[in-house]
Amino acid sequence: MPKAIWPAFALSILGSLLTANAASACSHLVHSVPPNVIEALSRGFNLDGWFNEKEPAPPSIELLRELRKTGMSHVRLPVPAERVMPRFASKAERDERLHEIDHALSELISLGYHVSLDLHPGSQFNRLHRQDPEASLQEMKDTWTGLAQIMRLHPADRIFAELLNEPDLDADRWQREAEELAGFVRRLLPRTTIIVGPVNWQRADSLPSLRPLNDLNVVYAIHMYDPMAFTHQGHWLAEDPLSSIRGLPYPIRADDPRVQKLRQQLVEEQKTQALAALDQAIISSADGVAKWLEPAAAWQRRFSRPIIINEFGVLKSQAPSDSRLRWLSAVVTYANQHCWGWAHWELAQGFGLIDDRTGRADAGVMRALLGPR
Repeated sequence: MPKAIWPAFALSILGSLLTANAASACSHLVHSVPPNVIEALSRGFNLDGWFNEKEPAPPSIELLRELRKTGMSHVRLPVPAERVMPRFASKAERDERLHEIDHALSELISLGYHVSLDLHPGSQFNRLHRQDPEASLQEMKDTWTGLAQIMRLHPADRIFAELLNEPDLDADRWQREAEELAGFVRRLLPRTTIIVGPVNWQRADSLPSLRPLNDLNVVYAIHMYDPMAFTHQGHWLAEDPLSSIRGLPYPIRADDPRVQKLRQQLVEEQKTQALAALDQAIISSADGVAKWLEPAAAWQRRFSRPIIINEFGVLKSQAPSDSRLRWLSAVVTYANQHCWGWAHWELAQGFGLIDDRTGRADAGVMRALLGPR
């Protein structure tokens, strides 16, 4: 074999062995999710913002192509619920939005991505959801009926249906609704993989409140932003206590001079809520991300169902860059070790994986997420 070919051949063999080992490690899971779907969900990012405004704001084809070449295989596409729900938008507005979503799906699939359509509600639907169970459930059914019409125009194994982002309900009611809604969507889309998560911001420690659905073609989604004092430091709302926390490193150790200096500053400024959040982060961070994610790992050991962390990230304006990368790497490493997929939150906004100076993928973030390339 020519020497020039050997490195590529060796990497190919190594990649095959790693894939085989990963498949073996995940062989205990009980589900009927297609293997190519499990593989696709293993590396992704959220494409928030495409449909949030009156005029769609898609990312450039060049950027999407670049990210696909790096190894990203999955796009979670948040769909603002109120823009596609009959109660909150006119038929003309809904039809226009569905046409835009259909175009986005065609574009992403043509680039080689798998796509999760994530029904992503705002305050209007969340208020209805809490106050009127019957009306809100019907609203979700009507919305998925419309979304299913465009999803059926594309390969069933390339698009997934995420029932509802961060349901703002008590666990028992969401359990009943999730079962009914999943059954409804399954009748509309017999072969489509469904994604569902628990209540309470879809935290890992809320997953034990959700029993697996009878449907086996389902992936269970959690979100990871712990500790919040680190991931949301420099919060964009001045009234939020976390806006006073800036430059907090990760790992968070009480004996770190930077942590001590920040803590003293909060004491002097009498930022009691921010100080409490920092102290809680110090106490809770002894075991790193494992402390926060273990409840979901325990749930998986009990029920043997596939999991994805389809939101995780660090607000980048005030977090030390090297600390942000360490945290991202720690989350991805834990996910990979437990056969979980992941999707970074998000692409090009406050948490984005794009370098604001160049408009291209941030090389450090990509190494943290995907390893050396």
